[in-house]
Amino acid sequence: MAQNQMPPAHHDDPAIRVIIVDDQAMVRQGFGALLDAQRDIIVVGSAADGSEVVELVRRSRPDVILMDIRMPKLNGLDAARAVKAMPGLEHPRIIMLTTFDADEYVFSALRAGASGFLLKDATAEDLVSAVRIVAAGESLLAPSITSKLIADYARRPSTRRDTAALSPLTERELGVMKLVATGKSNAEIAEELFVAEQTVKSHVSRILSKLGLRDRTQIVVAAYESGLVSTER
Repeated sequence: MAQNQMPPAHHDDPAIRVIIVDDQAMVRQGFGALLDAQRDIIVVGSAADGSEVVELVRRSRPDVILMDIRMPKLNGLDAARAVKAMPGLEHPRIIMLTTFDADEYVFSALRAGASGFLLKDATAEDLVSAVRIVAAGESLLAPSITSKLIADYARRPSTRRDTAALSPLTERELGVMKLVATGKSNAEIAEELFVAEQTVKSHVSRILSKLGLRDRTQIVVAAYESGLVSTER
């Protein structure tokens, strides 16, 4: 079956609820078994195509979706947009699965609402860590992915920059946004600015609220789209 409900009997509550959407059965089964073995994660469903995602999300209420970018009927980008457009619920966070760390859909996936990326050949530790990181509200952008994202964005000559979009932010918030866009964690930003980590978290929360962004990954996109962070040295 394309969809598969799995029992939560051996998990402690509350657990991170995950669904896996991939057209390869081996990926669904392998990732599912690994994640379902964790005491703080439960796989509540799976699907073989993006067209099944909205109904699966409505029924299973996941916290995190692991979703393949390339699927035959409805690809991960369109499925992500459909999930983010669902009314009346808190939208789950989405980790895009890809076989290429330079996938041409990376930037589009971020704009569609993905919170990060995971290569299908990632280690078991990386997979489990990715789910926990994204469930906690952080973005999953490794430096290698970030650098490729920046390089791809720099090659787009027709991109319009809109600095006015950042006008609601204070100078300090703009500084924090720049550092987030370079891939720094809250702890690293706090160390660089000589402030408490909680202060950085407050700044990030205000940036998200003022700009109407979903998460840190969206901050990265907005920073480059607005021209706040330059791709030039």
